[in-house]
Amino acid sequence: MLILGIETSCDETGLALLDSERGLLAHALHSQVEMHVAYGGVVPELASRDHIRRVLPLLDTVLADAGCALGDIDAIAVTTGPGLAGALLVGASVGHALGYALGKPVVGVHHLEGHLLSPLLAEPAPTFPFAALLVSGGHTQLLSVRGWGRYELLGETLDDAAGEAFDKTAQLLGLGYPGGPAVSRAADFGTPDALKLPRPMLHSSDLDFSFSGLKTAVLTAVKRQGGSNVCEQARADIARAFVDAIVDVLATKSMRALEDTGFGTLVVAGGVGANRQLRERLAIETAARGARVFFPPLPLCTDNGAMIALAGLAKLRRIDVATLPKAPSFSVRPRWPLAEAAA
Repeated sequence: MLILGIETSCDETGLALLDSERGLLAHALHSQVEMHVAYGGVVPELASRDHIRRVLPLLDTVLADAGCALGDIDAIAVTTGPGLAGALLVGASVGHALGYALGKPVVGVHHLEGHLLSPLLAEPAPTFPFAALLVSGGHTQLLSVRGWGRYELLGETLDDAAGEAFDKTAQLLGLGYPGGPAVSRAADFGTPDALKLPRPMLHSSDLDFSFSGLKTAVLTAVKRQGGSNVCEQARADIARAFVDAIVDVLATKSMRALEDTGFGTLVVAGGVGANRQLRERLAIETAARGARVFFPPLPLCTDNGAMIALAGLAKLRRIDVATLPKAPSFSVRPRWPLAEAAA
């Protein structure tokens, strides 16, 4: 089965062709980072308009790269939530129009399910069951994953997500947008233990997270170092302390999730999963416990069409295609709990 995946939930336009037997044939991605950097964050209206410009040329690209024609597509998977409403509507409109024109089934996919399953596109790939640390955009969650569509939430952030904390810290340090890579690079030049930042909920009895207090601590540290006039070394030291704190919390809770589930495999997915310091720490922690950790390929850590095609395949395996609407009638869900998508 050849599946076209379409991702337009936020600020990346991603399309991919996935063959259920041969694997990923082609994927193409356009990032809007350069467009949004002047605003310090994503502007929803600009994001939606840019998706309109990019989606069809990217479709031509993946078809050409895969050596396929539109008529070869057997099914279409589109992100229908969560995300920015206008951006989601672009991908959903294109996907359902194509499905109607080609007479092919179209499945709406949960964005986070795509991230959750993206490490299965790696080589080697993990096998079920596994514990998953999902750190993508505004989401930070730990889940038990026992199979396709069998997801149980173990813990999540009670306020800000890890990715949001990275972006806010980058802003406070004058490192620009997007924040994650910039803070990680600055941390490389920081002095270990030059200052200590809090580890919110590190020793709580549950698997939940909280990062708003860590952001406040960074703000306080920046003010003590001169605010906007903070020197380069102090900036690097604060970045190092921040990264150490957030990695410590994510790693500790992830190891506890492995203990609670009894699984021997941890999967990490989402944009923060590309963070080098987090990858190194989790590799050490899992090896010490005789467990294994899997990450998506770096190009697939951000939003992309390949993960949506894979999540679409997973959904097609657990539903009756005959129940899908025949006419191009659809809706999007900017807010959509992952547990509902697994049904």
